[in-house]
Amino acid sequence: MSDLVTMHDQQAVTTSLQVAEVFGKNHPHVLRSLDELKKDVSNFGYMFVETKIPDSYGRMRRAFYMNRDGFTLLAMGFTGSKALEFKLQYIEAFNRMEKRVSQFDIPATLPEALRLAADQAEQITIMKPKAEYTDKMLSNPGLETTSMIAKNYGYSATAFNKLLNGLGIQFKQGKTWLLYAKYQDKGYTHVEPYEYVNSEDLRRVRNTMKWTQKGVKFLYDFLRRQGILPLVEQLDGEADGQTSMEV
Repeated sequence: MSDLVTMHDQQAVTTSLQVAEVFGKNHPHVLRSLDELKKDVSNFGYMFVETKIPDSYGRMRRAFYMNRDGFTLLAMGFTGSKALEFKLQYIEAFNRMEKRVSQFDIPATLPEALRLAADQAEQITIMKPKAEYTDKMLSNPGLETTSMIAKNYGYSATAFNKLLNGLGIQFKQGKTWLLYAKYQDKGYTHVEPYEYVNSEDLRRVRNTMKWTQKGVKFLYDFLRRQGILPLVEQLDGEADGQTSMEV
């Protein structure tokens, strides 16, 4: 019950899966209720975002993120003493998360202002490897192969492709990886044919997907939200940890 509310796209949200589990409902029934709301609520997209969430077997399941307003609208139809108890717990969880996000202390004295400036300077130093990585990443105007990107994260191409599949970014059609519909037509990738020689020494043509620099930046931001960092940032984080321990 401690993870009723999480952060997604810089706002406090919960998921339809979490709601179904907490309130003891079948997830397909919750999805059906959301589909009905979508027909009648004009600002549905403000409160709900459809997504894909992997289950324990890595299979992608249809689900929804919802903010406080969306949860309130959905939960209005849940009745009973237990439902009321869970609603109150959700409200408290939203309050805690939103308070945590909105907290920002404005310095009232010169020493506090200097401390804030020093903290910001320290944060800029910490973020420097990220800036160096993204600058280097975007400096190449050409297309990037998945193998090259995977190498930056310390993965093999096969493992990285499986990771992106598990995160709901891409799927395999035949022998070609393609983006799921929600990420298509955003300029993230380019599919082009390449020629190869098969085991019978016959020339064949197969499509392959490469990433544009916009796509590479999308992957970087997406994976960072999942706590997956390029090697250069992982190593810098380890170095910072060692320095802190020595101090």
